[in-house]
Amino acid sequence: MSGPSDFQPTNPVIKWIERRLPIFGLVHSSFVAYPTPRNLNYWWTFGAILSLMLGVQILTGIILAMHYTPNADLAFRSVELLVRDVNYGWLLRNMHAAGASMFFFAVYIHMFRGLYYGSYKEPREVLWILGVIIYLLMMATGFMGYVLPWGQMSFWGATVITNLFSAIPYVGDSIVTLLWGGYSVGNPTLNRFFSLHYLLPFLIAGVVVLHVWALHVAGQNNPAGVEAKTEKDTVAFTPYATIKDMFGVSCFLIFYAWFIFYMPNYLGDADNYVPANPGVTPAHIVPEWYYLPFYAILRSIPNKLAGVIAMFSAIVVLAFLPWLDSAKTRSSKYRPLAKQFFWIFVVVCVLLGYLGAQPPEGIYVIAGRILTVCYFAYFLILLPLLSRIETPRPLPNSIADDVLAKYGKKVASIAVAFVVAGGLIAGSAQNARADEEVTPPSQSWSFSGPFGKYDRGSLQRGLKIYKEVCSNCHGLSYIAFRNLADVGGPGYSVAQAAAFASDYKIKDGPNDAGDMFDRPGRPADYFPSPFPNEQAARAANGGGLPPDLSLIAKARSYERGFPKFIFDFFTQFQEQGPNYVSAILQGYEKKPADVALPEGTYYNKYFPGHAIKMPQPLTNGQVTFDDGSPATLPQYAHDIATFLMWAAEPQMEARKHLGLQVFVFLILSD
Repeated sequence: MSGPSDFQPTNPVIKWIERRLPIFGLVHSSFVAYPTPRNLNYWWTFGAILSLMLGVQILTGIILAMHYTPNADLAFRSVELLVRDVNYGWLLRNMHAAGASMFFFAVYIHMFRGLYYGSYKEPREVLWILGVIIYLLMMATGFMGYVLPWGQMSFWGATVITNLFSAIPYVGDSIVTLLWGGYSVGNPTLNRFFSLHYLLPFLIAGVVVLHVWALHVAGQNNPAGVEAKTEKDTVAFTPYATIKDMFGVSCFLIFYAWFIFYMPNYLGDADNYVPANPGVTPAHIVPEWYYLPFYAILRSIPNKLAGVIAMFSAIVVLAFLPWLDSAKTRSSKYRPLAKQFFWIFVVVCVLLGYLGAQPPEGIYVIAGRILTVCYFAYFLILLPLLSRIETPRPLPNSIADDVLAKYGKKVASIAVAFVVAGGLIAGSAQNARADEEVTPPSQSWSFSGPFGKYDRGSLQRGLKIYKEVCSNCHGLSYIAFRNLADVGGPGYSVAQAAAFASDYKIKDGPNDAGDMFDRPGRPADYFPSPFPNEQAARAANGGGLPPDLSLIAKARSYERGFPKFIFDFFTQFQEQGPNYVSAILQGYEKKPADVALPEGTYYNKYFPGHAIKMPQPLTNGQVTFDDGSPATLPQYAHDIATFLMWAAEPQMEARKHLGLQVFVFLILSD
């Protein structure tokens, strides 16, 4: 229901428009005079947060689409060049990628709030069902967007998820072929997903309009779950709810900005910084974190068709909540048993999310089956049963009376205890798996932390190591010679970068005679590959393909385990890649007597499986530095890892500098 509007425009232009299209009166009645329950808490601000995030995702997505190339051969490179060469391209990419996670984070809180306070009950059934439709559209949009970078996890995630449709009897294979545009995930698949990923957000926006319309027809629910009876029960949406929403949005933006400017890869997967390769399957394929509970349900059932049905049923069952829970009391605030089981259900969802990220073996499969049963039992058994046997607490006579009541603190504490306990159990299992490999030791890096900067001397020494040693086998194809003179880089002048480029021979042409020719490098050229093609690279390296080093510092990682990954969020630790690179270079040792290695491999204690094909590339005294730095292996490893971190993220200093300014602004504005 919209509020009674007394909007009377005085501006002649607005008055002229209002007589012909009363849009200003509609806005006034819907977002100014709209009566809002006076007891709403900050959990209700997530509606405004979601509206903001939808706008951010659509706006950044439109701009990113202007620079993206939906071609299997060019997609990965187009994303990287967008981040590196487009002004503030890194900011747009981080906003969009982190924004997807923030969108789902906010929507899950919004949904759990609706579950707890019974926002799905009469007369808000249509409002709730529209919300479930929005969630389904979000999941489809998010999945297709995850495929677009065309990294290893994107490609194999698309392969695994689209293959699920083959379980549908009779038409499954036809659906998969239609999705793929052929007989495997490839260029037609990428084009289909790009088109749908671009269009679906506008469909989401349309359903959101219906969602808000349904909200204004039925009116907002509130923590007490009782309807407004008198004017004392409500306040005008503006300024009361508006100010509260603005404060909640500002706090959320601080949380969002933390990921954009300081932890852009915290929620991602290192494998997605490796270009898609149909011939190499990642050791462990997992979707984004917001799909993990449903992925765990899918894998907990051995039958493929049954698993697919269970996974989709876990979402569709939400639409039937208004009829599964027939209790007359809406809010769990006044339902003691429902409140306790709600928090247990939250813990079940969190643990399912953890299991979805683990390999489908052993205790993880058994735990997944138990928790899957618990998930469906909550909706299909507990809620219908509680609606019949539970005796609720007395409800307040009005919303105004509820403002004076304070309940729920003890239950919230119990819920926190459940989550912490679940986290400890999950972390113990994760640590047990991580202990199977030797973890690279953490080092001190100049670029770590909120004020970190690259060590110019270390970058220049690392560049020399690359040129004299690494460039014999490895390319650096995403770095142009001009980047050596960029702000935040090794600190060379434009003339020095040009002189450095001229030392390289670049294949160019054809000339007027139709022949290819070699010429000296120019600042605009990219570092050339040491081999003319992949086959030549494999032939020169015993069949192995030396990876391009442009992204290696972000494409390599290792398990941190619980509780380290929690501390990493607050300490802004994202240096797994440099730690790994440095450790690998120093990890060559004599093979233990009880270890068998395949022919043509070397023992490295930090390499997964310990058998690495690359012979030890660096030894003491191999490279001499002009600044007198020690010519030792630890120094080499530190310097080349620093240089490769810059190669992977040349805009890091600009990112952190802008982040500090944004944080100061957001904190002061609060």
